[in-house]
Amino acid sequence: MPRGHYSLYDPHDHTPLGEEHFHCATGPSGWRYVSQIVNPSGDHTGSVDLTLDELGRPLRLELHASAWQVRGAALEGVTWVRTDPTGEHATEGNVPAHAFTGASPAFLIATARLLRPALGAGAVRTRLVAFTPPVLAPRTLDQSWALLKSTPHATDNAPLIADEYQVNDLETGEQHTVHIAGDVVLAAPGIELESLESPPSTFP
Repeated sequence: MPRGHYSLYDPHDHTPLGEEHFHCATGPSGWRYVSQIVNPSGDHTGSVDLTLDELGRPLRLELHASAWQVRGAALEGVTWVRTDPTGEHATEGNVPAHAFTGASPAFLIATARLLRPALGAGAVRTRLVAFTPPVLAPRTLDQSWALLKSTPHATDNAPLIADEYQVNDLETGEQHTVHIAGDVVLAAPGIELESLESPPSTFP
């Protein structure tokens, strides 16, 4: 079970945003990721709990940020309920999209797992609903993912495969690169892996 923490920062000016302390695991029914997020002062600011099925679809999502909460799942597209900080109002949403995304590294693993682009086969398009802190307001976006290279790295056990993806925002044309090994993000815009207590899990 991989356990460690990521440092989070603004990808444009590199302002530190805090840390995300996580653990995740694969299982017979899919994959689960759980994390707690703190700001640079060490104060708790949010959490992520994401469960995928064996095909990479979101079975269950629970996000917390600044007293806002989102619960969601893949249901007739994706469906969610967003609750305000007072707890008095809840709004429901449904969009014909494939999955969720957001600031957490968990969503990069989830999208790569869902799309599984083949090396040299070109980009795969997807529609996602993004929830980003601090208020977790939903936004629908279209991306394409292409697998650029897979590089094996020798370890004490089996070789560790590091995958490099090119991710395109199809609305803005912005491109960036994401590096993933198993179920751990090695590097991505605004995300750096700072510690890892055990090797990444490999998906069956």
